[in-house]
Amino acid sequence: MISGFSIISATTFFLLFFLLPCGNAGAAGNAVLDTNGRPLRARSRYYIVPVAHGQGGGLTMLSKNTTSFCPLYVVQEMYPGLPVWFLPNNPRQRLVTLSSDLNILFNAISNCLQSVGWQLTVDHTTGRKYVATGGAIGNPGEETVSSWFNIEKVRTIGRRGNESGNHYKIVFCPNVCEFCMVMCGDVGVFVQEDGTRLLALTDRPLHVMFKKAKGRSLSS
Repeated sequence: MISGFSIISATTFFLLFFLLPCGNAGAAGNAVLDTNGRPLRARSRYYIVPVAHGQGGGLTMLSKNTTSFCPLYVVQEMYPGLPVWFLPNNPRQRLVTLSSDLNILFNAISNCLQSVGWQLTVDHTTGRKYVATGGAIGNPGEETVSSWFNIEKVRTIGRRGNESGNHYKIVFCPNVCEFCMVMCGDVGVFVQEDGTRLLALTDRPLHVMFKKAKGRSLSS
């Protein structure tokens, strides 16, 4: 697999997207919580990590095969991976809330001359839907519908029978286009023959947590 990215500073990224203003906070009662129990803040950096030990590590971007460098897909690796930013479709929303439409972006620069925003793509040979980079940023509507994701709470039962942790799944079920026919699905992991763990729509969602990353946010 081929990687093609470099880390971008929050300051540089903010200059690229400075037209996204900050505003009133979202409903705190519906806020997604990080591993410390604190609400996720839009435009702050987080690692997306699996709930279960032994099910891979964080997320990065790689090519899907060895014959082509681009495009880059969202892949689970054994290491912490790259941090991401969450940008709600309402640019005035300060907190990341359950079920709201979000752009998800890696804190990196792609060498494929495309955005580092996530988008859902279709492999027309197999019909499988993968999460790749190159997604649109902002402008919710028909032309960008493939670039919007949601976060939903999942109920996880611990060894003692009690509900544990702030555990979530990422879902593709955007509401940014009222007349679009969207096939909703959970984001899980599809393992290729070579062992590469690609994010894709699957019957088994990847249960994740969000760990705050050090560094400045986009609104700094």
